[in-house]
Amino acid sequence: MFARLKEDIDCVFDRDPAARTRFEVLTTYPGLHALLIHRLCHWIWLKGFKWVARAISTISRWLTGIEIHPGASIGRRFFIDHGMGVVIGETAVIGNDCTLYHGVTLGGISWHPGKRHPTLADNVIVGAGAKVLGPIMLGEGVRIGSNAVVLNDVAAGATVVGVPGRTLKRMDDEHAERRRKQAEKLGFDAYGATADMTDPVAVAIHAMLDHLHAADQRMEAIDKALAGLGVTMPVIDLPDIDDCKLTGEATDKGQHASEADETNANNS
Repeated sequence: MFARLKEDIDCVFDRDPAARTRFEVLTTYPGLHALLIHRLCHWIWLKGFKWVARAISTISRWLTGIEIHPGASIGRRFFIDHGMGVVIGETAVIGNDCTLYHGVTLGGISWHPGKRHPTLADNVIVGAGAKVLGPIMLGEGVRIGSNAVVLNDVAAGATVVGVPGRTLKRMDDEHAERRRKQAEKLGFDAYGATADMTDPVAVAIHAMLDHLHAADQRMEAIDKALAGLGVTMPVIDLPDIDDCKLTGEATDKGQHASEADETNANNS
C-alpha cells in the first residue's frame, strides 16, 4: 500500500514542475486526494457496499471538486492536474501513466446499462476542458487537445483537437520544408503556427503558400521555355509585406489613402 502511495506521489514530480516536496504534494494536491479516496471507494464498491462507496465519493467531490464514480477502474501513476471539474464515469477504464487536466469529462452518451464510458490506454493525456464521450477507445500515447470533444476511437500515438475532435495529420518532411521556404521567400510567417495546427486562418495561409509554390514552379518553367526561344523576361522583385497588418489602424490608413486618391482624381 505504501509503495503504491509513494508511486502516486512521485509521478506528480514528473508532470508538474510546481511540485516541490512530497509533503506538499500529499497535503495540497486535490487530484491526489481524489485518487486516494477513489481507491478506497472502488474497493468498497467491488465488495458490494455500493451505497457506502457512492456516499464517500460524494464527500470526496465536495472536498476536491473532482467526481470519480466508484465503479471506474484506474491504473497506476494516474495524475489529475489542478482537477476542478473533472468527471469520470462509472464504466470508464484508465490505464497506467495517464494524465487529466481540469474540466475533463470522461462521460457517457447512453442511458442503457453496460459499457457507457471511454477506455484510455497507457500514457494518455487529456487537455483542460476536453470531453471524451461514449464507450470509445483512446490508444496508447494519445493526446487530446484542450476543449476538444472526442466521440470516436483514436489510434495509438495520435493527437486530437477541435469540436468535433479530429485527428491531426502530420505532413511529410519534404512538404513541410517546401512550405517553410515559400514563407521565407515571401518574408512572411503564417502567424507562427505549426504545420499541424488546425486553426482556420493557419490552414488557409498554409494552403496559399502551397498554391504560391506551385505557381512559382509553373512560372519558372515558362521562363525557361521562353529563354529557350530567345525571349528575355524582366526580373521583378516580390513586394515587401512585412508591414501588412490586420488592424484598425491599417484599415484607417487604407481608408484615408482611398479618400485622398478619390479627392485627387476629382480635382484632376
